[in-house]
Amino acid sequence: MVSRSGGDDPAGAGSVSKTLAGVTGGTVSAYPGVAFSAVSSDAEQPGPANHDLAAMRVGYGHQGIAGPSEESDLDAEQLTDGWLPLMRRWLEDAVEAGIPEPNAMTLGTVDENGHPCTRTVLCKGLSSAGVLFFTNYDSDKGRQLAAVPYASATFTWVPIAKQITVRGPAERVSAEVTDEYWHSRPRGSRLGAWASEQSRPIGSRTELDAALLHVAERFRVDVDIPVRPNWGGILIRPEVVEFWQGRANRMHNRIRTSRHGDGWTVERLQP
Repeated sequence: MVSRSGGDDPAGAGSVSKTLAGVTGGTVSAYPGVAFSAVSSDAEQPGPANHDLAAMRVGYGHQGIAGPSEESDLDAEQLTDGWLPLMRRWLEDAVEAGIPEPNAMTLGTVDENGHPCTRTVLCKGLSSAGVLFFTNYDSDKGRQLAAVPYASATFTWVPIAKQITVRGPAERVSAEVTDEYWHSRPRGSRLGAWASEQSRPIGSRTELDAALLHVAERFRVDVDIPVRPNWGGILIRPEVVEFWQGRANRMHNRIRTSRHGDGWTVERLQP
């Protein structure tokens, strides 16, 4: 068993060490007094060796975990004007709370075997049309969405006890939309998009850095960097949007709105 030592913590209470407990040994704890035992030494399947991981949970108060708030409970009436106004308001809440990369979302696709694949990407557009992000179309996610053009994207803001999941068909945006966003990106990001054959294997970091250097020599400072071929935006058109708000005793608020024909239904789900 790996446990937290009882002495002083030089990095501050609740610090996390560089060693992952249960894998390489050592001490890991983001919660004072809680030991992490990810894998039993004599077990073939991962599991809590002494229920330490099983005991880990955040107890959400009525107002979430970021501190006292007068915020009311999430209710179906808040979606009277549709999903977009509330989603924008929650995103603004995340920005105001100082959450790093509040536009980060976990994007879910399926591979050629029908297995789920997830990764974190950045939302770069939010409108009544849907949720927009950009990628290399030859990347894993680009190829998967070309084969199965349906995606799920989840925004998670733990410090304010809120989460939104959007699901719907995915489609590539126009070249004009891609070009406008491309030229708003920092020069280094545009060079990186040219240098990286996204999702393809590479021998070393040195090779990757060399690829970037080669591209930088090709597109010198006084040269406009064009949009890379087969790179662009993908829009998720929401068919289902679920709002989650953390509450005490795991009695969370969940409100789901779903498209049906030309209209939307709104319903409360049990947590």
